[in-house]
Amino acid sequence: MKNLLCGIGKSKITDNEIEISDYPFEPSVAFPNKTINSNEIKSMSIDFGTCKIYVDNDIIFVSAEKKEELKEFAKNNNIKLTEHSWNWDWILEPYLDTEFTQENEKRVLEMLKENGINENEVDQIRAEVGKQMYKYNFDTMLWDWCSLGLTDVLSGMRAKYDKNEFRDFYKRAIEIDKQNKNTLHNNV
Repeated sequence: MKNLLCGIGKSKITDNEIEISDYPFEPSVAFPNKTINSNEIKSMSIDFGTCKIYVDNDIIFVSAEKKEELKEFAKNNNIKLTEHSWNWDWILEPYLDTEFTQENEKRVLEMLKENGINENEVDQIRAEVGKQMYKYNFDTMLWDWCSLGLTDVLSGMRAKYDKNEFRDFYKRAIEIDKQNKNTLHNNV
């Protein structure tokens, strides 16, 4: 159980760098420690939940507690702020401690389809992550009822897969997050 809740490491924000330490996701460029220069950052999403730093072929997570620091960092370093990608939040809705209507599920599938993820893909992804996300949310007594996202599915699947399997899943999970109408993410 302890392996399911791995956190996102620590971060320190300076004038033009973000220092990441104790980062838990081994395939990431930030694992286990990394200093990211502002010119390496393509964009940042800080408007909902865990903040995301988009760099070449990766997404690095920073605690929402650093939102104001990241906003100032983005402003001072001329980094674009982008909207939160909801793909994983929508895909993971069935594993929340909340009941959703069929109308809601239909709306979610429609929004995912607009982002290029069809119903068959959603079914395949949910079949792959479903049992593990139930363990992650309920066996750990997290009981999240609001939103599970990319950090949650990576934490859950990190505990399930071996190193090579997780490396493959990590890459696919990052691509799913970036797959949306916001073209900036598609180039990151």
